[in-house]
Amino acid sequence: MADFFSQVPARAVAAGRRLLPKRWRGDIAVVPVVRLAGVIGVSTPLRPGLTLAGIARTLERAFGMRNAKAVALLINSPGGSAVQSHLIYQRIRALAAEKSLPVLASVEDVAASGGYMIACAADEIVGDPASIVGSIGVIGASFGFTDAIRKLGVERRIYTAGENKSMLDPFLPEKEEDVARLKALQGEIHEMFIDLVRTSRGARLTGPEKTLFSGQYWTAKKGMEYGLVDRLIDLRALLRERYGDNVQTPLIAAERSLFGWRKPGVSGLSGGGLAAGLAPERLFDGAGLMDDFISAVESRSIWSRYGL
Repeated sequence: MADFFSQVPARAVAAGRRLLPKRWRGDIAVVPVVRLAGVIGVSTPLRPGLTLAGIARTLERAFGMRNAKAVALLINSPGGSAVQSHLIYQRIRALAAEKSLPVLASVEDVAASGGYMIACAADEIVGDPASIVGSIGVIGASFGFTDAIRKLGVERRIYTAGENKSMLDPFLPEKEEDVARLKALQGEIHEMFIDLVRTSRGARLTGPEKTLFSGQYWTAKKGMEYGLVDRLIDLRALLRERYGDNVQTPLIAAERSLFGWRKPGVSGLSGGGLAAGLAPERLFDGAGLMDDFISAVESRSIWSRYGL
């Protein structure tokens, strides 16, 4: 009888544990998943792009989740803004160090250019054999309208304070010195990108550097040969293999307001891009709609580089 009563507290605790949500139970592994999808720094009304402002709170919620054993990133991005890519990379690494949690990245269709930079924030990168990775380079594009406005009889008038303020104006003839300045800037950003990949991937990089850092991209199968990818496996299979069949993988989605609009990130900034979310007034703003149309075209062109 004494033995029975001595076991009552233990039985009560076990029964109470079974009633708790699985993610709150210490005996079941939890790996929150953050999906990072879209063009980085480019935003449209129906497809918000990726910026630090838009994703910061989501990352903080994921890394702050109770009983988390790791944080998983589900990445599907063709790249975009080098600055936003680097800011997101840095925030992930800072949170991983602060919470002492490993980070796993799984590539969906593509993690190229800035998308691959973000993937490098993970301790391990996996993907499907047909996923696209790489594109470790810098690109800039523009148009020249000098002949078009000449044929239309349009005179370009521009006034500046500072001799280089109108550099690379698409309505003025291109100057060699302006192009040289742009290429110098791109070279600096490219070197930063290369150093980041070298630091994060370390001795796992096995491909020739001239090839790896040429801006070329590959399938994950080929990328694994070069050390850009660690394994060919889907995220669910990886997590079950590592943390058991009962592992919980809650998807940490962006916060939304009372009416379903996406909340601004970090400091509550408003204005253009993702920080404005899908604010209703944007839908009736002519200038805003034109910006969104241009952003949509730019976004489409970035995806199309990878045949997507």
